[in-house]
Amino acid sequence: MKIDTQKNSHMYWNPYFGGFLLGIIILFTFYMTGRGLGASGAMKSGVVALVDTVTPSHAEKNAYYSKFISEDDSPLNTWLVFEAIGVLIGAFLSGGLSGRIGWRTQHSPKITRKRRLVFALGGGILFGLGAQIARGCTSGAALSGMAVLSTGGFITMFAIFGTGFLVAYFFRKNWI
Repeated sequence: MKIDTQKNSHMYWNPYFGGFLLGIIILFTFYMTGRGLGASGAMKSGVVALVDTVTPSHAEKNAYYSKFISEDDSPLNTWLVFEAIGVLIGAFLSGGLSGRIGWRTQHSPKITRKRRLVFALGGGILFGLGAQIARGCTSGAALSGMAVLSTGGFITMFAIFGTGFLVAYFFRKNWI
């Protein structure tokens, strides 16, 4: 079987170098903002702004949403929202410059495209619920927590990877 080297030869960064840069960025973020990185805060701000736009009376009466609503300022006016927008722009720039943007679904020959998308959606929903319960996503709870040597950060990271390792056994035949 011949592999088309033109189509499949992409230069990727060394993952250790990428991890090193991520660590530097987390430390820089602590220095500049006094807190770590996180994406779930931007999602929360987006949901609050959407609910406040669609049903302002409900948002004002709701104990959760009302904490983030102000007459003077939009819930979207936070650095976490701009961080998330920057990540999306950076991802599209990176993908565009390396020729990796396209409509495709990567999956094993053992499962269908539809099943792969259902699993991805289900996993995303579970991860979002977990982030809400944990009051933060993996980057906020685990990476930023570990950056300040928080015991909770290390426990979170072990729980995430440990659970992934245990659950992967039951789903491995979908990818192997």
